[in-house]
Amino acid sequence: MSTYINPFTDFGFKKLFGEESAKELLIAFLNELLAEEQGIIEEITYLNTEQFGSSEEHRKAFFDLYCRNQGGEHFIVEIQRQKQKNFKERLIYYSTFPIQQQAIKGDWSFEQTAVYVVAIMDFELEQTRSSNNSVLSRVQLLNTETFDVFYNKLTYIYLEVPKFKKAEHELESLFDKWLFLLRNMERLHNIPINIKEHIFMKFLEKAELAKLSEDERFKYERSLKVYRDDLLVITTAREDGFGQGIKHIAKILLKRGTPIPEIMEITGLSFEEIMELKAEL
Repeated sequence: MSTYINPFTDFGFKKLFGEESAKELLIAFLNELLAEEQGIIEEITYLNTEQFGSSEEHRKAFFDLYCRNQGGEHFIVEIQRQKQKNFKERLIYYSTFPIQQQAIKGDWSFEQTAVYVVAIMDFELEQTRSSNNSVLSRVQLLNTETFDVFYNKLTYIYLEVPKFKKAEHELESLFDKWLFLLRNMERLHNIPINIKEHIFMKFLEKAELAKLSEDERFKYERSLKVYRDDLLVITTAREDGFGQGIKHIAKILLKRGTPIPEIMEITGLSFEEIMELKAEL
């Protein structure tokens, strides 16, 4: 039985990073990722995670976590449990919302504050010619002739957590320790001997299952079920062929009465595709 919550569940992620009481944790985590780009974050303000397009015809966006620091920079943090169709495109679309919101009424000079999109992934991105074993990738607009940064106020950070292979005794930096906890926390029963910093002690304390209220425990168990359904999707897709496997899982979830938005998140299928499958039942 687990001692700590799984940070890749929706409930677990929001509990650890998305509550007012978790600000210190989120600030420490972002500082470890982004200090080189934009300096030290001292304060953040949580913003509405449901974003609306410029008109009713435009699609909404639902961020896992959205905040702004004391300098006006915007941060979108997404947790992603499995490979999803058009994943990169979705993150690019998400980044347009804080850009558009800076278009204040009146005489706008088009000056922008920086936007950072952080994707914490429980899978590895597809292999490319330039792929390596690095857990962290930073993506910006570049001049393809000189490879100089063309625009430094839009940055995508990809954390491929399964690439992190260090054992407990090999942890050196704070970054190592964050990655170790993200990957292994659900399997931990004791606090690692070399993880004693205040921020990690608070992180683990907040993650203790025994300290959840009855209502929180119910929400976590429901969120954990979605996480395990995600794993079932991956396993079945590999066994049955990806396309047919996804559709098979969607039908199972429909029969269980799983809400359509959850099925969309788990399978990556569109609303229209799910409704077509529902009509076949």
